[in-house]
Amino acid sequence: MAIYIDADACPVKDEAMRVAARHDLDIYFVSNTWMRLPTSDLVHRVVVSDGPDAADDWIAENIDSMDIAVTADIPLAARCLKKTAQAIGPTGKPFTEDSIGMALAMRDLSAHLRETGESKGYNASFTRQDRSRFLQALEDAVQRSIRGRSS
Repeated sequence: MAIYIDADACPVKDEAMRVAARHDLDIYFVSNTWMRLPTSDLVHRVVVSDGPDAADDWIAENIDSMDIAVTADIPLAARCLKKTAQAIGPTGKPFTEDSIGMALAMRDLSAHLRETGESKGYNASFTRQDRSRFLQALEDAVQRSIRGRSS
């Protein structure tokens, strides 16, 4: 079991590290650029090429069914779910087989509204509650993997 972080714009790297350290899990920070990360045998820095989906492709190719992805990228979350891995957004919202279709549809609708000028594309700011929800969601995901995903 490992945690894969879509790291370029991830606001919860420290929180994910805490959970990984607590459970002695490898954690892969995948990004297009080098970033400073804590030194640990559990931490793996993966710097991919500059392509628009290079980090997503690397994660989708390497993630396994017992693993957990942390990403705000809905198409990447869908790819991880297809491989029966778990996926969690940085605000603590888990992506599931039941919710991913609606999430993809809403993403497409939002993109269309931005393109037509009907929406300015406002993103809510990241809050302390988001951070707390994320910690709980990641802990829950780890526990599900430990139990063999039975719940």
